[in-house]
Amino acid sequence: MSKHKVNKTYKEINDKIRSGKVVVVTAEEIIDIVDKKGPVEAAETIDIVTTGTFAPMCSSGAFLNFGPVTPGIKASKVWLNNVQAYAGLAAVDCYIGATEPCEDDPLNKVWPGEFNYGGGHVIEDLLSGKKIHLKATAYGTSCYPSRKYEKKITLDSLRSAILCNPRNGYQNYNCAVNLTKKTTYTYMGTLKPKAGNANYCSAGELSPLFNDPYYKTIGIGTRIFLGGGQGFVTWQGTQHNPSVERTEKGIPIKPAGTISVTGNLKDMSPKWLKGISLQGYGTSLAVGLGIPIPLLNEEIAGFTAISNSDLFTQIVDYGNDYPNGVNKSLGQVSYADLNSGTITLNGKEVPTVPLSSMVRAREIAYILKESILNGTFFLGEPQSTLPV
Repeated sequence: MSKHKVNKTYKEINDKIRSGKVVVVTAEEIIDIVDKKGPVEAAETIDIVTTGTFAPMCSSGAFLNFGPVTPGIKASKVWLNNVQAYAGLAAVDCYIGATEPCEDDPLNKVWPGEFNYGGGHVIEDLLSGKKIHLKATAYGTSCYPSRKYEKKITLDSLRSAILCNPRNGYQNYNCAVNLTKKTTYTYMGTLKPKAGNANYCSAGELSPLFNDPYYKTIGIGTRIFLGGGQGFVTWQGTQHNPSVERTEKGIPIKPAGTISVTGNLKDMSPKWLKGISLQGYGTSLAVGLGIPIPLLNEEIAGFTAISNSDLFTQIVDYGNDYPNGVNKSLGQVSYADLNSGTITLNGKEVPTVPLSSMVRAREIAYILKESILNGTFFLGEPQSTLPV
């Protein structure tokens, strides 16, 4: 017999979506509902909680197939707008990674590098309908004799285009400061000397994996909002590390779980997949991602009721400690404090800078909510949940 007073199934909730009777709220809205009604009544009356996040996610990219050419070519090297893609797949398949810079980029030889164009920008340009210059070279075979191929391509002209991101949606991440006397340029953005700013990257109470800390509803087959279209969780993400220290409410206080996600790039939008440049570091891709959390029982309802004051992360020195592998926390801080605009570190007020957009995260949660209410988005029941 179940220990829960409320027990729903994915089929029951999907049937309610079809009948137009489903009740959906966002991760911000559920907080007051659980506070006023308690988790049991919340789980009885609410079916789904929607989440969202929009932030740089470096471990992203796309598999592209540019189709058979005449004479045939087995591409061994491929460039898209002079950004090299990985071609060690089949004859006309390649993978463009978000962090791959343009071939003629001076990188950090001119310090700090600007990194104006890279793989993330190629993906955004494809989604924007722009023509991309494709160049492929090969060594030639009996069945694929061509040694070179060049063509202008568009997203529509590609046989297939699949967004495939090995590590997205980090469940918590560090707050970065720089204690050295020189400005540092990191994947967490530019950090001023002597703790001149504190950068962080999470949608907090809207963030998907914060709302399901033990991955009870998130796993292989979970349907998600991805890049403006629909995608799926396909595996735990690389560096998935759920066994970190947690609060009494089960929330990790350090970087923890991650997800690998996939979807049809042709169904996505440049609004939700944007190439970005991080000065002195490189290029990346800002990804819009949202996950519906079905309230199968009151335990899950309780998890979704977390607020920014319940969520904590560690302050880490990216000037000296992080690059030298020193595992040290300078202190613990809540996302409520981070979102307030300043935190206190060693008695000093430090301005905070978010790399994650709360405005966009909130918009994703609402889009997902409306899609479910309109009957255009159904839950995908995971065939296997993520490792805990």
